[in-house]
Amino acid sequence: MNFLKRTIPLIIAFVMGVLMAMQYYVPHKLSQDLLEVVSKWDRIIAGFAVFIGAYSLFHLHWTRMKRKVEGWGYSVFVYLGAIITLVFGLLNGGKFFWNDKQEGTMFDWLYYYIQVPAGATIFSILAFFIASAAYRTFRARTNESTVLLIAAIIVMLGRVPIGNYISHYIPAVADWIMAVPNLAAKRGILLGVSLGAIATSLKIIIGIERSYLGGGD
Repeated sequence: MNFLKRTIPLIIAFVMGVLMAMQYYVPHKLSQDLLEVVSKWDRIIAGFAVFIGAYSLFHLHWTRMKRKVEGWGYSVFVYLGAIITLVFGLLNGGKFFWNDKQEGTMFDWLYYYIQVPAGATIFSILAFFIASAAYRTFRARTNESTVLLIAAIIVMLGRVPIGNYISHYIPAVADWIMAVPNLAAKRGILLGVSLGAIATSLKIIIGIERSYLGGGD
């Protein structure tokens, strides 16, 4: 029985992996229909995944409140935010039920007056940590760090008006750094990530990687 429980998912992963890999190169109606059916199932599974993620989130914060761990008061706001958003969504599709002439919806109000200010506050606090990390990173101890420091200064000056006031060449050099060296490095990273994704997919299809079954390799 345990053998079947572990073998059947491996067979399904292998068959579906091969079919979807072949589907990309086969422009046939049956292939397109298969992609449409699989896409619908993917959206259904993603919907269940959202519910599972929400349950995991609420269970985690409920455990924190129940055990009164440090910072458990912040977990209360998670429940309050979820309940308020749910109530707003159930009340006439998010419209302002107390004022029908008011523009927008209650979701807009939550976003512009709560989400945006909270996000701006978090990023303003993180700016100090980013500046501290940048200072430690950009100290010119080696030739490589010196090049990184010079490039970072040029790019930062080229993105603000004061750089153009100093010299009109600074914005041009900053654009060149972003369009040529930075893009080359970015493409190299993307190629590495793509090869890693392909290798992981092949390991799952062949059956070498089995962590999705709930255990190790």
